[in-house]
Amino acid sequence: QVQLGQSGGGLVQAGDSLTLSCTASGRTFSRLAVAWFRQAPGEAHEFLASIRWTSGQTKYADSVKDRFAISRDNAKSTVYLVMNRLQRDDTAVYYCAATEGYSGDASELYDNWGQGTQVTVSQ
Repeated sequence: QVQLGQSGGGLVQAGDSLTLSCTASGRTFSRLAVAWFRQAPGEAHEFLASIRWTSGQTKYADSVKDRFAISRDNAKSTVYLVMNRLQRDDTAVYYCAATEGYSGDASELYDNWGQGTQVTVSQ
């Protein structure tokens, strides 16, 4: 089992940047992949990006690939999501999630989730 602790988030203005952090603990990470999802009220989880822990290979949703960047710091067991040029439509609860051997966009295949953090973008 992997435990994920999130930090970051908050209230920002449109056009601002924000960085979210997700720190993993609990077991070895050799086959682990970590992804970021978000969920707006009444909506399903939306895949944003993922990164494979060992190789660093990344995937992005087309909707955010020009504004968001995912990265990892192995020494800190932490994955980051840097979000640039935030828009009001980016307002949602953001979650990191992890699983072994899969780094795609299907939220149901991730079996470890962070607690979520609210990001609110004002005009």
